[in-house]
Amino acid sequence: MSTSALPLRRAPDRDPAWQRRLFWTLAALVLLWPLAVATEFRPWVLFAPDNLQVSARFLADFWPLALERDFLALVARETWRTVAIATAGVTLALLLAVPLALASVRTLSVSALSGRMARGPFWLRQVVRWTLVVLRSVPELVWALVFVRVVGLGPTAGVLAIALTYAGMLGKVYGEILESGESQPAETLLRNGSGRLQAFAYGLLPANAAELTSYTVYRWECAIRSSVVLGFVGAGGLGQQLDNSMKMFVGGEVATLLLVFVALVALADRVSGGLRRALG
Repeated sequence: MSTSALPLRRAPDRDPAWQRRLFWTLAALVLLWPLAVATEFRPWVLFAPDNLQVSARFLADFWPLALERDFLALVARETWRTVAIATAGVTLALLLAVPLALASVRTLSVSALSGRMARGPFWLRQVVRWTLVVLRSVPELVWALVFVRVVGLGPTAGVLAIALTYAGMLGKVYGEILESGESQPAETLLRNGSGRLQAFAYGLLPANAAELTSYTVYRWECAIRSSVVLGFVGAGGLGQQLDNSMKMFVGGEVATLLLVFVALVALADRVSGGLRRALG
């Protein structure tokens, strides 16, 4: 029988899965409602007449923009300092993350080639993994507050804060990338007498280099955003200048700094996106 002779089925009048979607939507609302109550989430307060007047006066203070030559020169210096803080912090994070990641990867363990890792390497691997957990569990803002008290105000505190937190993030993800990739070349090199670094360089790295580099570039982009936030606790850069302008109630300077920050983040996003596409 030809397919043209088969009767045509009538299209359903409604989505056959509507009941399931409605159930899960209602379930999500039921779960989110106590969270909204606990956080006192009342967005309609923003549109109250008194609050709208306050918001209008606040936004009016942002105009005109601060475009004085001396101030723009200061903004340019702080923008460069922000990029330098992020780049130096990620560089130090790499110096910590790479050896920690290699120590946490089971594929590079010689004793694991027989099936069960020896007790010493096993516990060393656990200590390294817990170290990475501790590093990434403490937000960079908390590290910055600590280092501001130790080394004083300035970019050094921001660099060290980014380095520690991002070392934990990079080390964890590096280890997961290396362990999820093809391990046979590295194991073959280890069985034939190669060292761990040789097994990493010639067995694991070639297959995972693009993914590792892509994630590193993405983290550098995130570090630029973090470096601005760290400036609010005295770690230098655009954030510290933005904090000073806000405390002085100079709306024009705040608006100029915000626009520069948006442009900086957009530029970093374009650069990191281009690098990821080139690596992909």
